[in-house]
Amino acid sequence: MTPQNATKAADPSLSLYHLLEPSVLADPYPLYRRLRTEDPVHWDPFLHKWVLTRYADVVFALQRFSAKCAPTPEQLDMMGMGVLSPAAQVMVKQMLFMDPPAHTRIRGLAAKAFTPRRVEVLREHIEDIVDGMLDEVAAKGSMEVIADLAAPLPATVTGELLGVPRADRDQLKAWSADFAELLGNFQLNPDRVPRVLRSIEALLSYFHDAVRRDRENPHDGLIHALVTAEIDGDRLTDEEIVTNTIVTMVGGQETTTNLIATGLLTLFRHPDQLDRLRDDLSLIPSAVEELLRYEAPSQQTTRIAPEDVELGGKLIHKGESCLVVMGAANRDPERFPDPDRLDLTRPDNRHVAFGWAGHFCFGAPLGRVEGQIAFRKIFQRFPDLQLGPGPITWRNNLGLRGLNALSVVL
Repeated sequence: MTPQNATKAADPSLSLYHLLEPSVLADPYPLYRRLRTEDPVHWDPFLHKWVLTRYADVVFALQRFSAKCAPTPEQLDMMGMGVLSPAAQVMVKQMLFMDPPAHTRIRGLAAKAFTPRRVEVLREHIEDIVDGMLDEVAAKGSMEVIADLAAPLPATVTGELLGVPRADRDQLKAWSADFAELLGNFQLNPDRVPRVLRSIEALLSYFHDAVRRDRENPHDGLIHALVTAEIDGDRLTDEEIVTNTIVTMVGGQETTTNLIATGLLTLFRHPDQLDRLRDDLSLIPSAVEELLRYEAPSQQTTRIAPEDVELGGKLIHKGESCLVVMGAANRDPERFPDPDRLDLTRPDNRHVAFGWAGHFCFGAPLGRVEGQIAFRKIFQRFPDLQLGPGPITWRNNLGLRGLNALSVVL
């Protein structure tokens, strides 16, 4: 149903459905720019959602709107999509799709386990992991960035943080990629549904076993911290531990992989900024923030209007769904001067790549540390790094922006 106040003849060229086209997926920012300029609060009749692209509106929605956007199994049945019910049963229990007070409770308990101090303790260890991975490629004279570093680094770090065996890293990464496909797309390719459901079932089984083993034989790591986390006598249930461990693992792997690989490609495409960074590696913390702004690994999320709200001259009714496009907000000229220019020393760079307010990614400190270490080590070891041969192709994930591969010459 089209909202009464939406444009009757919506311009089909403005639909985010065009992200399914490879050329638009490769560079969505012209489409975002048109939306911000022509119809910043846009009813997309193909997606049946409002699309918000201005920074102020995106921040407003992230602060004020409901995150309870995951469909329930009952809703999926009504839409004839009951086959996805196992996925819905997981998603509705994840804090990513919760509002206060349920979100506040679970996030508070999880935050006790995922502290900045725990991340800082990992810093030196992350440096050792990166050194080892770069040692392995140094003799070859080339590197496939994702396969050799950007994927195995966060998989290894996240696995060690959770306290699961390193030997399970590749399998967990594969399952995570399938779950990320579910999180990041408007619709799931029907041919992929059986595989995604098998991966979700495998993740649930794997982490239920991990929780059970930790209760029998406590082992240092995030799972143990979640098992023992307590506030005023309140503890997480096993189901809460498992479902939120899954989303923590998926988020920790996918976004960091995309930050490293896409960040390197962005630097190659801006040789003046790449030269600045090579000449002064102290710019890396600022550079990571600008790369997060410029090519946000998480491009969009969904929110539900909790009441009737007017935005951009449009009335969004209670219960209507809004696609909140962080990738567009991060290029809003009202917030970021000359937003399509990469500036590694950009001041006041309050991007929304990690979200905002109560749902700000609590794994952000770890992602930042991994990105900073990876870029510093790469340019220290290989100051003459060059983009390698081969086409640049983007993953078919509309929400979690990343490359399929990236070849570099050392």
